[in-house]
Amino acid sequence: EKNKDLIYKSRFTLATCVKKFWLTKMSGEISRNICYGIATLFLVYSVSVFLPAQSDEVFLAKFEVVLSPGNYGTFTMEVHPEWAPLGAARFKELVEEDFFVGMRFFRVLPNFVVQWGIHGLPSVAKKWKGKKLPDEKVIESNKKGYVSFAKSGPHTRTTQMFINFKDNANLDGMGFPPFARVIEGMDVVEAVYSGYGESPDQARYEAEGNKYIKSQFPKLSFIRDVSIVSSTLDEL
Repeated sequence: EKNKDLIYKSRFTLATCVKKFWLTKMSGEISRNICYGIATLFLVYSVSVFLPAQSDEVFLAKFEVVLSPGNYGTFTMEVHPEWAPLGAARFKELVEEDFFVGMRFFRVLPNFVVQWGIHGLPSVAKKWKGKKLPDEKVIESNKKGYVSFAKSGPHTRTTQMFINFKDNANLDGMGFPPFARVIEGMDVVEAVYSGYGESPDQARYEAEGNKYIKSQFPKLSFIRDVSIVSSTLDEL
């Protein structure tokens, strides 16, 4: 596993450096565009080689959440690999590793989005922070209940994701491709505690984990468990 991570990081770093070198050294708009395309393809290859095998089969994931002490709820996401193959594969990988257990919904903006994806253990958060995914084409729109990975720039998707509280078509043009949608329990999603807005500091959350969150933002709703429950709703 350590060798796999080392190769993963090395390929990604090499691809990024090659892209920056080409864009800096090559002159002429056409040359830059050609080099950018080649470097991007190399970047996609460098990451996808070590991703789990992708499948086009739609599957369902059930979230069990603690909204507040003694107040529980569930919601179900329908994941569509054909919308964003890399995003869907990453999500499935995270579910299978129990990555989301105990995770807080740390950014909740009513009438916009609810976001989560920072692990409560700093060592685990650090491990995943370097596993960036290349961007994908936006096929579906960021409609109410649709789920996309968050990012801070090109090719920076890792583990953070959000559910749209309303239709946010403006996010489509910004390069946020949905990979799933909530098909049951949207009322539970909308009941997630929103009193802190986006006050939690993401950098501190990553560095200090749930210790920081529990001490400063104790009312945040959190994920109790996530499981892949079926391939289709008809099988439930």
